[in-house]
Amino acid sequence: MRTGLTVDRNTSVNVYENISKSKRSLFNKPEPFLKWAGGKRQLLDKFEKYFPKKFNNYLEPFLGGGAVFFHLFSTGRLFGKKITLIDSNLDLMNCYRVIKNEIDSLITYLPNGKHRNDENIFYRIREENPNDPVEKAARMIYLNKTCYNGLYRVNRNGRFNVPFGNYKNPLICDTENLIAVSNVLQNVRLIKGDFTECLKYACSGDFLYFDPPYQPISKTASFTGYTSNCFNEKSQERLAEVLKELDRRQCKVMISNSDDSFIKKLYKDFNIEIVKARRAINCKGSKRGEINELVILNY
Repeated sequence: MRTGLTVDRNTSVNVYENISKSKRSLFNKPEPFLKWAGGKRQLLDKFEKYFPKKFNNYLEPFLGGGAVFFHLFSTGRLFGKKITLIDSNLDLMNCYRVIKNEIDSLITYLPNGKHRNDENIFYRIREENPNDPVEKAARMIYLNKTCYNGLYRVNRNGRFNVPFGNYKNPLICDTENLIAVSNVLQNVRLIKGDFTECLKYACSGDFLYFDPPYQPISKTASFTGYTSNCFNEKSQERLAEVLKELDRRQCKVMISNSDDSFIKKLYKDFNIEIVKARRAINCKGSKRGEINELVILNY
């Protein structure tokens, strides 16, 4: 058991019983363990016809909740392939690394009495800044499961600032899914860094899926608060140059973005498709209808 973490003994025994049961089911399909604004779970069926039939290795430079990665893995298309997952969000990548390397410690620590669905506890944990990687991962999962709309957002100082969600009974520690995620991450390369890191690893025939912060379609639509660094038009232009370089390398690239004239101009030499998506994070229910999104391909 990990030292330095306070865990109730009875809780620990129950958790390890769950671990033993789950590890006998290594073929549980992993699902995103965090709710992530802009996540692609709702679009996976629509994406099916756009995924390449054949490719060598897989890279995802804006990992987020990982819905596309988990889907491709669960459908067998990543079997035997090298997988590289990248994101610039330090807390997020710490979460993935802890789930990969310290899953027993995480699911022992997470359900303890500290992590309850209580407003006072929520704000106290929100103000904490633990140094221990397992504590940091547990904090992120807890806040994600109990905050408003499951939204991850930070201010300019990099501090999480989403309010309490007031859910009745959220599942804070989904033990079976966390173990399933840990299993599939064992042979995955995890990189905390800018999306340009993919250029160090991408080779001809590889498939890369990009899900960057979307170009805002109105002055009030911008949501780029996953990190303290804003993803602006210059960032979109820099990303387009990376995709053009990958195209020259004969990689297969797929990118999602908003249905915006600026984005269409950036990728005018690519194939552009339109899919319908539901707006999920608007505070007004009436504003959560279907909108157009772009799927941009070089194949």
